[in-house]
Amino acid sequence: MERIVRSPRGRSAAFTLVELLVVIAIIAVLIGLILPAVQRVREAAANTQCKNNLKQFGLAFHNHHDALGYFPSGGWGWNLAPTYVGGQPAVGPLQRAGWGFQILPYIESDSAWRAGAVVAIGTPNKLFFCPSRRAPQTVTHRDNYFPPLTGGDIVHALCDYAGSNKEGTGAIRRFIPNRILDITDGTSLTLMIAEKRINLRHLGEWQDDDNEGYTAGWNDDTLRRTTRVPAADHTLAFGNGFHQFGSSHLGRMNSVFADGSVHTISFSIGRAEFQALGDKSDGKVLHHSDF
Repeated sequence: MERIVRSPRGRSAAFTLVELLVVIAIIAVLIGLILPAVQRVREAAANTQCKNNLKQFGLAFHNHHDALGYFPSGGWGWNLAPTYVGGQPAVGPLQRAGWGFQILPYIESDSAWRAGAVVAIGTPNKLFFCPSRRAPQTVTHRDNYFPPLTGGDIVHALCDYAGSNKEGTGAIRRFIPNRILDITDGTSLTLMIAEKRINLRHLGEWQDDDNEGYTAGWNDDTLRRTTRVPAADHTLAFGNGFHQFGSSHLGRMNSVFADGSVHTISFSIGRAEFQALGDKSDGKVLHHSDF
């Protein structure tokens, strides 16, 4: 039985219905103010981590260049597994896997690099994922490599970043790797790696530009076009990233240039400017204000 304490004037000290509704309304307003602030803080932290991932890629590319005399290549083709010669990972023109596999020794993933194709393909690495979009993720589907690695299904560790560019004019070239001297427009104004656009509705499912994973050679999983401007991720019932760069960040994506510097690129960048950023030797002069 509820005990009601009377005030000296005889009024009840319990809350009235109106007072209770006012308190609830105040709490709701406070939650409405706090939640967006929390979300902004989380996005800021995720954006910082994304930029750090790209910074690590830039350092890895330069360490690769210091060690071997050239940047990683874009690999050979999507259905060719990482190449091993005498049990050791091949380098340079002999390596059929893409840039993501080739930088493993320079991002503290030497063990996965040396463990063999199946392990390398299926081992997720948090550096290849933007936390604004997803945690490290894999997808499993039929072994389509030539020749097959397992004869059954195989796990693919995915990737949120792509190299420039699929047109073949960028810092990451097919078959034959580029040297710094090949980037005649200047490394500080040549895009190397950026976030890639993805269909979020089918995230974690088989998508033809998000299924082979970070080791893929010359494939939309790891390379995108700079003749198409970047755009935000989408949730359409159909389609994928449409060969584009892009991100889950609001109005922009993060990137690393060939000199290792990290930059933010707006989705409003002009097509001509973005194409020039992706071309290592078109002779066009750009300024950072252009993007």
